Amino acid sequence: MGFPQTRLRRLRNSAAIRRMIRETRLDLDNLMYPVFVTGGTGVRQPVETMPGVYRFSADTLGAEIEEVVSLGIPGVILFGVPDPAHKDEKASAAYADDGIVQSAVRQIKAGHKDLLVATDVCLCGYTSHGHCGMVCPTTGNILNDPSLSLLARTGLSHARAGADMVAPSDMMDGRVRAIRELLDREGLDDVPIMSYAAKYASAFYGPFREAADSAPQFGDRRSYQMDPANSDEAVREVAQDIEEGADIVMVKPALSYLDIIRRIKDEFRMPVAAYNVSGEYAMVRAAAQRGWVDERGLVLEMLTSIRRAGADIILTYFAKDMARWLREG
Repeated sequence: MGFPQTRLRRLRNSAAIRRMIRETRLDLDNLMYPVFVTGGTGVRQPVETMPGVYRFSADTLGAEIEEVVSLGIPGVILFGVPDPAHKDEKASAAYADDGIVQSAVRQIKAGHKDLLVATDVCLCGYTSHGHCGMVCPTTGNILNDPSLSLLARTGLSHARAGADMVAPSDMMDGRVRAIRELLDREGLDDVPIMSYAAKYASAFYGPFREAADSAPQFGDRRSYQMDPANSDEAVREVAQDIEEGADIVMVKPALSYLDIIRRIKDEFRMPVAAYNVSGEYAMVRAAAQRGWVDERGLVLEMLTSIRRAGADIILTYFAKDMARWLREG
């Protein structure tokens, strides 16, 4: 029956009814908070392009983690920001046992065993050239296969330090298998891999590259990150990562790729993560600071749309804000 017998507005008349029939729910268990860790002491350095986001040294990291835990956020993902003097062509600081991320993992897990600590596994922040793999000195091409062993060593070093999960973000072909085989061989077969499976060459990453000091020194990353115009290719990338041993697959960025999130969830029916990236965060923050938007309402709507599209886990710089807002009701 149609109108007037059918009146869909009847089920919107009260807040109680709206809550009862709500199809998509967003809560703290869906959120993971990205944290930037760096060297030195006394560092709590604001990231200019990401208001409210900071880099932390070991001695200031503890307070940040305490806040995350007190807010009930279940997990963090760590990004290392080494001193430029420690960068080289082989990203040796990325897999050093006493590296920034490795040390931060040990520190966090010593005080908070129940907090899920994931680590970003990539080389770009640690290479002198800023690319996610090794570079051919003659052609300048990004070398896929020689990069795999270094990525695997990085993942292994994180897991040995106590990381609960490793997350390769480089987009080299075969890196999930390389990491999985090395972890298994070293007796770390219970450490899951959350792969950045469909990671697009996006303009939304700009603020992150300042935060992580990871901008490429030449060229761009389009030879290994995905073309934003492609959808079928995302399915192939995800299928390959699953076949190689990924336990969770990620789509990055989130907002401009909601269709990809939905397609991946429908196609594979496995845990899907989505990264609400730095550019998405920065746009909302900038507009809110100027009073142009209702920040709370906009963030809630934005993150709910990512959940509605099919994401089980949302990596977002808004996690602490959402924790406070969800508590307030």
